[in-house]
Amino acid sequence: MSVTPGNLFILAAPSGAGKSSLLKALLEKHKESSYPMQVSVSHTTRAPRPNENNGEHYHFVTRPEFEALISDNAFFEWAEVFGNYYGTSRPVIEKTLSQGVDVFLDIDWQGARQVKALLPNTITIFITPPSEQALLERLTSRNQDSEEVIADRMSKARDEISHYHEFDYIVVNDDFETALEDLSSIVASQRLVQRLQSQRHSGLFASMQD
Repeated sequence: MSVTPGNLFILAAPSGAGKSSLLKALLEKHKESSYPMQVSVSHTTRAPRPNENNGEHYHFVTRPEFEALISDNAFFEWAEVFGNYYGTSRPVIEKTLSQGVDVFLDIDWQGARQVKALLPNTITIFITPPSEQALLERLTSRNQDSEEVIADRMSKARDEISHYHEFDYIVVNDDFETALEDLSSIVASQRLVQRLQSQRHSGLFASMQD
């Protein structure tokens, strides 16, 4: 029996919008689902941080190795950030989707634009805080960053949010549980599109037309 391909989802958001927490909760909520899903593991040339494992958090490679992959056209998207490369593997994503697994990419609007150009059926979702003030309060409450770093994050957040119109869906993360339900609904709806359902139930439709 043929396997119906999985969906490719992109989640983008400014820092502090709660994207990582929502994605983690989504995977936990649906871990027993008949439709498997997973987060894509990116390649990077930066050094592993404490408690980071190769193949789990990132695929850690050398700069020459990454540049060789670029030459081989092995990335859906890649970028250099603060002197380090980051990229999404084309062969790994294609193989995972072909096995019927939904894949989530945690990338920014620039990466989303690159992937969408290559795979138009990619579903793009933008996570946004309910207000600028709410985002500022979230970043400040972490007690991890200086005022200068927070100001820089807010500036970058404004730039990220200015690209909201490039995404298929927008989830406003005001109440976490509501945002999680909205995100779950988007994922569920994509599994019911005609293109995929006609493949899953081809026998049913064929028998009904005999």
